[in-house]
Amino acid sequence: MQRVDEEGEPALIQLRESVNRFPNYVRSIVRQFKVFFPGMGKMKIAQILARAGLHLGVTTVGRILKEQPTEYIDGEIASEDDVEVLKPRIVTAKYPGHFWHLDLTAIPTSSGFWVPWFPFSLLQRWPFCWWVAVAIDHFSRYVVGFAVFKKKPSSMDIRTFLGKAISKAGKAPRHIIVDRDKPFDCSAFRKWCKRKNIRPRYGAVGKHGSIAVVERFIRTMKNECTRKILVPFQLDAMRQELTFYMAWYNEYRPHTYLHGRTPHEVAGNLDPANSKPRMEPRSRWPRGSPCAAPQAKVKGRSGAKFVLTVGFLENRLHLPIIELKRVA
Repeated sequence: MQRVDEEGEPALIQLRESVNRFPNYVRSIVRQFKVFFPGMGKMKIAQILARAGLHLGVTTVGRILKEQPTEYIDGEIASEDDVEVLKPRIVTAKYPGHFWHLDLTAIPTSSGFWVPWFPFSLLQRWPFCWWVAVAIDHFSRYVVGFAVFKKKPSSMDIRTFLGKAISKAGKAPRHIIVDRDKPFDCSAFRKWCKRKNIRPRYGAVGKHGSIAVVERFIRTMKNECTRKILVPFQLDAMRQELTFYMAWYNEYRPHTYLHGRTPHEVAGNLDPANSKPRMEPRSRWPRGSPCAAPQAKVKGRSGAKFVLTVGFLENRLHLPIIELKRVA
């Protein structure tokens, strides 16, 4: 105790480095990731890194981002907005293609909803906005189809779009969940569903969250795509931008509801990337000890060193593809 009084806590016998402490380059990768994509929360960062082979807990990512001082962050941490809060639902999808969700949304162009003068302030159509219809599979969250219209689509337009989506998917869903909008809540739409052996289900009028799955996707699409680009005025260009985003959403973006898997992996019953052998940067960490969820075996030797590689789908900076490459 005399040595402790004279020299303080460093005089105590202790390990040179904590067993569970991640190397500094791992902290650098997390902060670098946050610089590249400041809108992503700590849970989404942890899920994307797990798919690349680095398993970090959500609290670990949050703690690294809060550490000061650092050259990568300035004290402002973006709010966690990627966690889905889903209320209990009456319907439960049991397999891919069991339930589809369908809804419409208006996406403003650069000459869109802000136009203040009459009568243009009342026109929700091209060139002020695009109307987009999206269909989502409930079980896998897979985007089975979308369509872009210059004005609010009619029931005939919606039925044509759904027919193409069904042909692409190979089979019709058992149920379609929609709201009470005119294109869906009409006799023509119900008769069409009956011919296709589809049962339409309608969300409660005026009740928030009655079609929560597709509404959540639309919000995500706007936050991650249409609000980060100059929305095109040409129809083909708009379709191309949404095609790129839907492909990235289905194949590369981990989904919180799916525990870090992608809709493509769930729909195709594929092995998720975050369950493959991981790289372990902590040299003293026992190989048999658990890692951050999901649990995965160690690939190669412990104490691996790697760098973050960021690619972009079709050179779109808002559609990242993340890889970790081992270095000597």
